[in-house]
Amino acid sequence: MNLRDLVYGLYARRVEGRLDHDQVPKHIGVILDGNRRWAKASGGSAVQGHQAGADKISELLGWCSETDVEVVTLWLLSTDNFDRPEAELTPLLGIIENTVRNLAADGRWRLHHVGTLDLLPARTQTVLKEAEEATADVGGIIVNVAVGYGGRQEIADAVRSLLLEHSAKGTTFEELAEVVSTDLISEHLYTRGQPDPDLVIRTSGEQRLSGFMLWQSAHSEYYFCEVFWPAFRKVDFLRALRDYAARHRRYGS
Repeated sequence: MNLRDLVYGLYARRVEGRLDHDQVPKHIGVILDGNRRWAKASGGSAVQGHQAGADKISELLGWCSETDVEVVTLWLLSTDNFDRPEAELTPLLGIIENTVRNLAADGRWRLHHVGTLDLLPARTQTVLKEAEEATADVGGIIVNVAVGYGGRQEIADAVRSLLLEHSAKGTTFEELAEVVSTDLISEHLYTRGQPDPDLVIRTSGEQRLSGFMLWQSAHSEYYFCEVFWPAFRKVDFLRALRDYAARHRRYGS
């Protein structure tokens, strides 16, 4: 361990010691951004960057467990990412599949897929389904793996699900129009039954949501971190929690 690592470790312990666990967000959404730029800066390939980012996930979940976070949503692959070159997309899907398998095998997390399965290759669909089934009874942190996810797509899927459900019941459009509400639509989101994210963290310095949890994040707090995702440290995580705890949430009032 070099002097810099020692200083960061001491600082992290200091920040953690002052953290009020009663003010910790219960649901954190994370936009894992900057894998490719991190790889380019270090002379590596995009695939190496994605693998380094995947390797960071278990560390993050460990930090969340230590600080009493209950739900974590990880944006691993957006619907826009399908436009990437096949030479990058195919290995990326393989990395995601291995990551999901490893998280399920860990035994500490309850995995839940959020996204449109039909957009994904059959093998990826199978991995996600099996991981969700294998961890259904785990009592630890709920880990939403957002793969093939887009915020607009989620809202469209929720409305479609709502319409199909009421059509099966014989509800007329006029009757549905009388009862449709934000709560009713929320019941058809990928994250139905879960609390909305209290805090959304985005790494790499980009200050935008890019369509992440558009419906659920209406009252979320945002924290934009300058470091690329593979370089994200515990001290960066603790700073985000400290910043969140210092804010006064108004929920639009």
